[in-house]
Amino acid sequence: MAPHGLSRGALRSVIFLTAGALAVTALAGCASEDPAGKPLAGPDIAPAARPLVADGGTLRWAVDSVPETLNTFQADADATTTRVAQAVLPSMFRLDERGRPELNPDYLESAKVVGTEPRQVVLYKLNQQAVWSDGREIGAADFAAQWRALSGKESAYWTARNAGYERIERIERGANDLEVKVTFARPYADWRSLFSPLYPKDVMGTPDAFNDGARRKLKVTAGPFAVKKVDRKDDEITLTRNPRWWGSQAKLDEIVLRAVPRDKRAAALAAGALDLAEIDPETVHRIGLAARSGSKGAGTPLQGAAPLSAPGSEEIAADALHSWAVAHGSDGKAAEKETGARKKERRLQALRDVEVRRSLEPAYTQLALNGADGPLADERVRRAVARALDRKELAGAVLKPLGLPAEPVGSHLALAGQAAYADNSGALGGQDTAEAQALLADAGWVPGGPVKRKKNEKAAGAEGEKDAGKKKEKGQEKESEGGDDGTYIVGDDDKAPAEADREKKRHELKQGGAPGAYAPKGTAAPAGAAAGALAKDGKALTLRFVLPSGPGSRTLQTVAERIRRMLDRVGISTELSKVSDESYFKDHIASGEYDLALYSWPASAFPATDARPIYAKPVPAADGSLNVEQNYTRVGTDQVDQLFDQAVSTLNEGETKSLIRKADSRIWAAAGSIPLYQRPQLTAARKNLANAGAFGFQTPVYEDMGFLEKGARPAAGPSKK
Repeated sequence: MAPHGLSRGALRSVIFLTAGALAVTALAGCASEDPAGKPLAGPDIAPAARPLVADGGTLRWAVDSVPETLNTFQADADATTTRVAQAVLPSMFRLDERGRPELNPDYLESAKVVGTEPRQVVLYKLNQQAVWSDGREIGAADFAAQWRALSGKESAYWTARNAGYERIERIERGANDLEVKVTFARPYADWRSLFSPLYPKDVMGTPDAFNDGARRKLKVTAGPFAVKKVDRKDDEITLTRNPRWWGSQAKLDEIVLRAVPRDKRAAALAAGALDLAEIDPETVHRIGLAARSGSKGAGTPLQGAAPLSAPGSEEIAADALHSWAVAHGSDGKAAEKETGARKKERRLQALRDVEVRRSLEPAYTQLALNGADGPLADERVRRAVARALDRKELAGAVLKPLGLPAEPVGSHLALAGQAAYADNSGALGGQDTAEAQALLADAGWVPGGPVKRKKNEKAAGAEGEKDAGKKKEKGQEKESEGGDDGTYIVGDDDKAPAEADREKKRHELKQGGAPGAYAPKGTAAPAGAAAGALAKDGKALTLRFVLPSGPGSRTLQTVAERIRRMLDRVGISTELSKVSDESYFKDHIASGEYDLALYSWPASAFPATDARPIYAKPVPAADGSLNVEQNYTRVGTDQVDQLFDQAVSTLNEGETKSLIRKADSRIWAAAGSIPLYQRPQLTAARKNLANAGAFGFQTPVYEDMGFLEKGARPAAGPSKK
């Protein structure tokens, strides 16, 4: 699936660990409505016509890191790699504000399928002005070099993936130098995903050039900007106007991508060292304080700053009427307190020319359920977990405080507004405590049973069964309490009981008792204990809930606490394990050392290609291990794999969408992961910065970014309303 700022080449190594924004609406209505609907939030970029934007200036844009490589098709490419590629390299297609691919006229006059029998043939007609920065025309040789490098036929190329390129049979010049004809050996529905970005043949032509030539520099480019300098000492990449650019000239002279940790960005914005930065909710709050403080005035020396009513402003409000006197008096402690308050006020003043632009990332946060072994290997338990969840409440807890739409996501494979989106969560069903308890009873987990533990034995769950004697990870915090997370599905399941049987058990649970047949052997379940802790065969039902512990994970931790409480209501206990951000994915998610976890996936415009590795059924490898690709829940079915294969091989767009939606319904039914909410996208920007901010689905238009002419105002956007 394609990320907000990540290239598809780097996608397979990408996973989002922080929580975020909104979720997709359950689109109800008449059958003729397009189930894709509209995006729940559009871009918030302070749009302005080019004549209103001044020529010149430098945009200082915060990034997480200076990347190890500028080649988006290598495994260690990251979001900054993609940002650079978008500004300096050709892309045949880019995404619109609905997350759908659109032809990029700066590089293409047209691109279409011109033949399907006996082979699919796509004809690209290039913009006749399109040239590389060395003056050479962009042409078939560049397309062919990239295909050979990414086809997977030569192991000397250290590529992260070859999705789509391995289906190409040949690439050749068309009727003239401006035409490129691509013939496929097998039909490929997602052909628009290819050659975006397109590297020059100088980079793709040989393994040595591919592996090393574009890691630290890009000599030849073809975008509105070019790479001027990669400064690893100062953690900056400087992009400068490309003098050979044939499109609309870039408004900015330079863009400086500066690596600034997220917890340092508020200070950098206040110091005037940044103009644009993605921020966390805490920084949003600080900028809001600054705006409210500014609207009330700074006050006189004797009055001090006007009091602020928002949380965290008590220092500024305290002693406001005699601030000047105290600061110059003999009361050292009071003076120190007042001095600190004044420093805070000065920092707030420095943030008053910054505003927050908000949208929703093209990514969603999910609850993952590890179905490899333990209690969650049973689909009924996974369904019970899901049925315990109130997804709308979880979405609201994250998004409402940020002023964003709070709807739960209805698809694993697309987000609202994208072509393949449809709310298929009906295959799972809504929150229903009694139904969740009935499913657990079906699986043999009942309240009130004795728990038999050997010495040092842990509770049931992935950690307990796989590693009962393992020592607690250094720096890891554990809390064993009632749980609050879940997944439930309704779908094709020949192991599930008939609906009538389940309703019977549900009724019995409501009456306060559970059928004796479902209690641990020789033990009756006491009446009235349906909400108590559950056990089976002498083991308590306890799931290990793993979370990252870093400061950027507060939202995830808030969501996890709510999930724990929801699970506790149906009798599922959880053991919360907080681990370091560095080890969270590698040592826990990827290795399967968890029962429950929260992490995020990007949404792609090409789910038939990009989502398949995430939901493919794990298969045994030659060495006896399990090859899970990116399916870290270890839950998959042959039917889902077949639907993906069919979707990527049909050239009928309507049929492709239908197959993707069917695959999504089956994924819901497998209950390996439960989409919760679309992540919030929060960006701090100088108020006079136009055409930049929270882009949502939309690919940034780098040549239009810039600072407004004096007196000019941008069009009203979400942040202005």
